[in-house]
Amino acid sequence: MDDIRRADSAAPRFALRGLPLPLQWVLLIGLSVVVLVPLELVHLPAALLLGPMVAAIAMGAGDVKIKVPAAAFTVAQAVIGCLMARALPASIFVELARQWPIYLIGIGSVIAVAFGLGILLTRLRVLPGTTAIWGSAPGASTAMILMADAFGADTRLVAFMLYLRVVLVAFAASIVSRFFVSGEMVQVATPWFPPVAAIPFAETMAIVVVSLVASRLFKVPAGAIILPMLLGAALQDLAGLQIELPPVLLAVCYTLVGWTIGLRFTRDILLHAARALPAVLGSMLALLAICALFAVALVQFAGIDPLSAYLATSPGGADSVAIIAASTRVDVPFVMAMQAGRFIVVLLIGPPLARFIATRSWMPKA
Repeated sequence: MDDIRRADSAAPRFALRGLPLPLQWVLLIGLSVVVLVPLELVHLPAALLLGPMVAAIAMGAGDVKIKVPAAAFTVAQAVIGCLMARALPASIFVELARQWPIYLIGIGSVIAVAFGLGILLTRLRVLPGTTAIWGSAPGASTAMILMADAFGADTRLVAFMLYLRVVLVAFAASIVSRFFVSGEMVQVATPWFPPVAAIPFAETMAIVVVSLVASRLFKVPAGAIILPMLLGAALQDLAGLQIELPPVLLAVCYTLVGWTIGLRFTRDILLHAARALPAVLGSMLALLAICALFAVALVQFAGIDPLSAYLATSPGGADSVAIIAASTRVDVPFVMAMQAGRFIVVLLIGPPLARFIATRSWMPKA
């Protein structure tokens, strides 16, 4: 790590950092459009997420100083939580209970493989201390970063692992959705300004506000996305709530999420991770491949369609998968039930499990 720190201090800074902040924002917006247009032309799912994400990664590598305000990102998460809620009718929970072995095996398998690869990276000393353990969790990124910081791991490398996997999952799922499963894409023009039902929209925004206030008051980990998802899913079935999300609002939220993830890939983090990148990237590609095999098993033994099975078993990036699933013809309740179930399980057991593994006598010390 000392060599990497010296490299950081000696490396010249890119000129982008010295540009005025308004100009940095103009460059980010312009680059986002440049990347977005080709993705939209080939009808890539979640292009509105991936285009801004790629642009933000490039800007982050240029060491820019801009960042998406935390409040804006939190609101965007809450809106996407409502999008996830819209795909979770009460019937899905009945389905969860009816097909609990499938969900139990699907969720448990991804978690076991993810942490298993983290243990392997740690044993091989690819990353310092127990960083790889915390960075291998397939979901609940914020909670894992906070726990890693409290436990003395390098949070920059933990964040690098977690958000690199989010990017890989988003791109892999988009490519599979577009090219791998022929005939599954829904190629319809997006009506950007359809009529908006005022009362349902106001009720949806009320869910966003109530969820964010509750998340802040009760300090719910990842509450910005979990609470609106759970509250919206409950109210739409128990109280007849209609979740109204205008396309323009969703597009703005996708962009904010993409920018937030991309801008976290700062030049310093990329430099810190340079030596470990081949092994980390290899482990993540192995995780994606193993999860794809789980998807094949779901197709063969559970009768799930291939694209739904693939999206359901994608390791992490639940908000990205939700965006992709919303733009494809898949079994959205099944996909979101699997993603939401794993998200909640990782949130509940991920930090204590990582801490338990990190304290074992057979694990190398920092």
